[in-house]
Amino acid sequence: MVVQHYMQQLRKKGYKQTDKRREILRIFAEQKRYLSAKEVLSYMQKVYPDLSFDTVYRNLTLFEKLEIVEVTELNGERIYRLRCSDRSHHHHLICLSCGKSRVIEICPLDVLREHPKEFTITDHKFELYGYCAECS
Repeated sequence: MVVQHYMQQLRKKGYKQTDKRREILRIFAEQKRYLSAKEVLSYMQKVYPDLSFDTVYRNLTLFEKLEIVEVTELNGERIYRLRCSDRSHHHHLICLSCGKSRVIEICPLDVLREHPKEFTITDHKFELYGYCAECS
């Protein structure tokens, strides 16, 4: 269901609905965690043995642009996950071992009584890193 939703988003924005794009989305929906482009390539090569890293990376970049995936950086490497379907404001706990994430509803900006003067905040990101119960 989630894969079809994002495939429809691609179509509505004028992008082709390719089997490779569908497979990338399926992998993210199945894994339910952050994945590096290398990990996505590894899963994809089971179905498309000759697939290049560039193809995977280009699609991930497109998905980021279209807000289909969320991106963060861990140990100097960009990692991706499907955007949370709930668009409400929230942050994540991210497991350093398996890449699974959990939503946390609190926001550190809520403790600021006043926002910085002469500065307009347009966005922010707050992530906590550690180990989930399965990995610790």
